[in-house]
Amino acid sequence: MPDSNIQEPVMNKQQEQQLETEGKQEVQSVFNKKLIIKGSLWFALITVLTIAGIFFYNNTGETVEALTHISYKYIAICLVMLFIDLMLGSWRNHIYIRKLNPAVSHWVSFRANVANMFMGAVTPAHGGAGPAQIFVYTSAGVTFIDAFAVSLINMGATLIFMPLAGFVAIMVMDTSAVSGIVPGMLKYGFSFFLLFLMAFLLAFWKPVWVGVIIRKIATGLAKVFPKRKDKLDAWANNSYESIAKYQQTCSVIIKQNPFLFPLSLVITTLLYMNKYCMQYVILLGLGVNASLVQVISIQILIQFMIYFAPSPGGSGFAEVSISVLFGKIVPPALLSIFTLLQRSFLLFFPALIGAYVVINLLRKQTQLQHRKQEKVV
Repeated sequence: MPDSNIQEPVMNKQQEQQLETEGKQEVQSVFNKKLIIKGSLWFALITVLTIAGIFFYNNTGETVEALTHISYKYIAICLVMLFIDLMLGSWRNHIYIRKLNPAVSHWVSFRANVANMFMGAVTPAHGGAGPAQIFVYTSAGVTFIDAFAVSLINMGATLIFMPLAGFVAIMVMDTSAVSGIVPGMLKYGFSFFLLFLMAFLLAFWKPVWVGVIIRKIATGLAKVFPKRKDKLDAWANNSYESIAKYQQTCSVIIKQNPFLFPLSLVITTLLYMNKYCMQYVILLGLGVNASLVQVISIQILIQFMIYFAPSPGGSGFAEVSISVLFGKIVPPALLSIFTLLQRSFLLFFPALIGAYVVINLLRKQTQLQHRKQEKVV
């Protein structure tokens, strides 16, 4: 049991400035042109190959003909739901940002949200999503600590919602058809969500405990690698101070605005329910009548399984999961079309908008660097 007498560190202005600078540098490192291009190519390649595989595996000669029977009325409804999705995603962040920095407009939060979705699509396990969002906010004048705290709080809301939604989906869903890799992916998803949720809760309520654990890890590693003792000690102290600072910032935000986190949970629920119901509308557009509860349950499990998938944007894993779980509902001739439409509305279209935002940010960043170099010369 960690020593309860250990005091949480109080950071001075210089330490805060150092943390701010280091945080910005770490976030900017994610905006690496080569990394983004590589991730985009892998994402596109895996997605195209997987959807093509589904098409050829299930092709009954009627797939192309089925395209002519799509009801575009429902596709138009999906476009409206896509707009709602993007607005809810941006407002989930903006309810905090407008309190921390009233000068920042909702448009900035909208751009931060779509940049989040694009970078999440081209990096494994959504690794670039948070840094992209933070980068947009810091570019608009929000401090790194505040932007990171907002990202952390909303990550907490997602970590609470997703496992609960997953449990409910398993309870109400017809699991008789669930087989193959699905149970393994479910275990993978639950393991990661619970691990991250426990780490989040521990860091938020007991940062001192986390500090003690980090220091003990550093001490143990220093015995194995004695030459790295100084670096490991510095890492442990910096990590502890960073966690404490973010926890303090999050606590202040929540204590000063006690209704914001419950509101964030409500928006998070509406956000994901809108995503899940979109699949039902797509099915109606394809002329498939299915149980709304079953469709929502299946989509919850798919999103749950692929959230921490090791491929960019869950590519490959998502398409296979859709074909396996929706294969009992959707006729084979429509399965590849449904998979393409589902991924398009949930990810491809938002990611394209996010790509435009990220490209503009990269262009401005490059121009700024050139100006600095010219001044030096």
